[in-house]
Amino acid sequence: MPVRLTAKDAQQSLAAHVAVKGAELREKYGPNIGWKELLRILEDRTFCRYPCEIRFDSSALLAGEMAHPVAKGPLPEDGFTMHVHPVFMTQLQRVPYLVLYQLVLVNYGEFASSDDAEAFGAAALNLSTDDYYQTLCDMAESIGGCGSV
Repeated sequence: MPVRLTAKDAQQSLAAHVAVKGAELREKYGPNIGWKELLRILEDRTFCRYPCEIRFDSSALLAGEMAHPVAKGPLPEDGFTMHVHPVFMTQLQRVPYLVLYQLVLVNYGEFASSDDAEAFGAAALNLSTDDYYQTLCDMAESIGGCGSV
């Protein structure tokens, strides 16, 4: 009799997978992931499945949102523009926190949850998920919002 996987099984599998991928990313590009490493990560299809460029532009962001990927076309292969709030243009060392969080949307689409994003980013930056989440909250407060990362 075939084993049936549930949506919960798939979500648990993805959560474990993203944490492992984050640790692998840290191993390859760490221990300190800054702006230069982030740009290399976005070119590495092992960690960023589709082409992705960063644009410091808030026009595609919701109020209080710090970063979000926007598809360039109907297919993921067309690539993404990662919109990052312009305030972080002068804080490049903080941009990896935002982009790594959003990278799960690029790689896994809407199936990825905020928990997956936190697990991936925290593992990549060698932080606890609580410390990573708190850093993101502090960054959100710096732009006057506590909305989506």
